Amino acid sequence: MQISDSSIHTKIQEWLSPVFDTQTQEEISKLQQHNPEALKESFYKDLEFGTGGMRGIMGVGTNRINKYTLGKSTQGLSNYLHKQFYGEQPKAVIAFDCRNNSDTLAQLVADVFSANGVKVYLFSSLRPTPELSYAVKKLGCHCGIVLTASHNPPEYNGYKVYWQDGGQLVPPQDAEIIAEINSLNYSDIKFEANTDLIQKIDKEIDVPFIENSVKKGSFIATQEAKDNTTIVFTSLHGTSITAVPETLEKAGYKNVHIVKEQEIPDGNFPTVKSPNPEEPEALAMAMKLANEVNADIVIGTDPDCDRLGVAVRNTNGKLQLLNGNQTMVVMTWFLLKHYKEKGLKGNEFIASTIVSTPMMKNLAETYGVEYKEVLTGFKWIAKLIKDFPEKHFIGGGEESFGFMVGDFVRDKDAVTSTLLACEIVAYTKSQGSSFYQELLELYTNHGFYKESLVSLVKKGIKGAEEIKQTMIDLRNNPPKYLNDEKIVLIEDYQTSIAKNIQDHTEQVIDIPKSNVLIFYTESGSKIAARPSGTEPKIKFYISVQETLNTVTDFDKVHQQLDSKIDAIKKDLQLT
Repeated sequence: MQISDSSIHTKIQEWLSPVFDTQTQEEISKLQQHNPEALKESFYKDLEFGTGGMRGIMGVGTNRINKYTLGKSTQGLSNYLHKQFYGEQPKAVIAFDCRNNSDTLAQLVADVFSANGVKVYLFSSLRPTPELSYAVKKLGCHCGIVLTASHNPPEYNGYKVYWQDGGQLVPPQDAEIIAEINSLNYSDIKFEANTDLIQKIDKEIDVPFIENSVKKGSFIATQEAKDNTTIVFTSLHGTSITAVPETLEKAGYKNVHIVKEQEIPDGNFPTVKSPNPEEPEALAMAMKLANEVNADIVIGTDPDCDRLGVAVRNTNGKLQLLNGNQTMVVMTWFLLKHYKEKGLKGNEFIASTIVSTPMMKNLAETYGVEYKEVLTGFKWIAKLIKDFPEKHFIGGGEESFGFMVGDFVRDKDAVTSTLLACEIVAYTKSQGSSFYQELLELYTNHGFYKESLVSLVKKGIKGAEEIKQTMIDLRNNPPKYLNDEKIVLIEDYQTSIAKNIQDHTEQVIDIPKSNVLIFYTESGSKIAARPSGTEPKIKFYISVQETLNTVTDFDKVHQQLDSKIDAIKKDLQLT
């Protein structure tokens, strides 16, 4: 990636003009004197909308989250709203998480919207992302914004945009809005608020949101089963503390132990290296407390409360951390079981993503419901609900610890999903089984799938070039064998072509284009490569499978799958 120093210099000079405030100019001057490389990183590109909106490090520059990059995006979105809904009063709802500056950035976004004649509903304090999705529809808004960087490190923040259906931006609106933003100059931003158009909200959304979460997530376990269930919960210093404890209480769960050290929202996340429930270290304090109180389940949510990490007791009574695929298949099974008992109507479907476990498709086939597969990101699952109004969405998720129950929220939702996980634990325990035991039974009935994720962090200009080159190399020189097995199919979502290596035929992939490659081996192993849309990473998703005849064979087959994964990682030079 050749970055022109002159183009960077031009951008910097623009930011030193009177259009930008004194504080911004002073910060740039400091970087010029003391850290020119950091200055270059701040201006070498513009922040882009990825799978989760716009996310980046806070600071000055076009490649940073600040009042001007967010202001320009909000100005462009305001212009688009007026064009798209001509003659209407555009309405937007704004939420923010626990991150440093999220509250002030949310107010800034509200100010710009109001300066452009957009009616704004602004949450009075931090709220979970799924509540923002719910609020868009509840308030009849044209769009919604949440200020969050999800599970990224403390120096990050972000800006997620939601549309009328409560789902994140998808085509064609995303490209049209980006074009509108790119057509603007920073001098076009209107910062002077019209306070008459800004309305604070809280309980009028909180109450129905939690009521709906209870209705969707708690429906089988008896009160006695709930009383016999002990839960440990940690918000990891995030927004879930505003909704999850109350939701569990209203659903009838009384034995809930909260990790006090992580209860207070804090954008510095002082007790963890990363507030990411995918990482075992993030749940260490919760696991310790769970062993002290003999909890049945441990749940931790990320800062904006759209993803959850789960640990349950295994067959030996030890707490076992689950990955996102494992949690997803058990939750999906439980919902399918409930729907089948009530009577399926024939229009139901579940959904997941192209990099998640193939086991989801097997579950759908067994229960006679439709399975739909989309690109990474819950915006694509939400789009399915909008595109197929005649069908009924039961639930679905993705490997990155996100799950959505029904369609009252149109994004991954750790509030309702936390309750659902507790419901499964309570119900299965009352039946002489367990969450973990049911997972093993699913492996025997639907195939034993095991997944592994390798994320390679590649920061800055150099890292972006390395990620780009890795994908080019994989396309130009794809592996012929992995784990001594022939590659039989290559799916390239950038070209929308699936190549059958054995008979040399090609098929068109009927999914929007994306920079993803997936390789399949002759035994059914699946390996996907994908640059992250929200972080400076390239990710490799590995899925292997074997038949599990009986639960007693679990340990032996588990070791075989581990060996397969290790061999694939070695062949791809990921170890």
